[in-house]
Amino acid sequence: MKKFFPVLHTAALFSGISDDELTAMLSCLGARIDTFPKGSRLLRAGDAVEEVGLVLAGSVLIVQEDIWGNRNILSKAGPGQTFAEVFACAPGAVLNVSVEAESAVTVMFLRIKRVLSVCPSACSHHSRIIRNLLGELAEKNLRLNEKLTHTGQRTTRAKLMSYFSAEAQRRGGYEFDIPFSRQQLADYLGVERSGLSLELGKMRDEGLLDFHKSHFLLKMPEANRPFPSAR
Repeated sequence: MKKFFPVLHTAALFSGISDDELTAMLSCLGARIDTFPKGSRLLRAGDAVEEVGLVLAGSVLIVQEDIWGNRNILSKAGPGQTFAEVFACAPGAVLNVSVEAESAVTVMFLRIKRVLSVCPSACSHHSRIIRNLLGELAEKNLRLNEKLTHTGQRTTRAKLMSYFSAEAQRRGGYEFDIPFSRQQLADYLGVERSGLSLELGKMRDEGLLDFHKSHFLLKMPEANRPFPSAR
């Protein structure tokens, strides 16, 4: 497992934890590693979850689907990011989302009961990971509220502007890459891909932005720039 330590040290869940502490903790937390091919389902809606997933390589999508197959992408998790922690922390709760491999993915699973209960040695690093987990849950809640703000807008353009504004504020500049393909962005915002692509084209023609694939540059009047442009 030590070959994954560089990734684990980027994870908010293991923030402030040394290599020696990490070695001890992985055994304490019942860590196991599994790999999944692109397109496979790691977890399905209706599953009961007792483990937190942490992506070591590749990426996963957290998706809601209705019985007719309509997709709503809630979020994406890449190396160092976690998933399923909200459901795993709620005893008896079952998933109302599925987790699918966007690419070939390697994931570490941690037993949530061992995360939430202090081990017999009452190690200080175990207390730290509990605090880190609470921080992760708070961050996920903020991101969900942010998504609700985007999808609550009335038009496709308003949804796009809300999303791009949030990304620009997060990156501290007007030029950035987004983590979604066109179809994924449409699923995330709850719009049709054709309508989204049409609106992006109109916004580019009107001089509001420019883009190439997942790279975007927002073109704002100098007087309206609330933060520095990205370098």
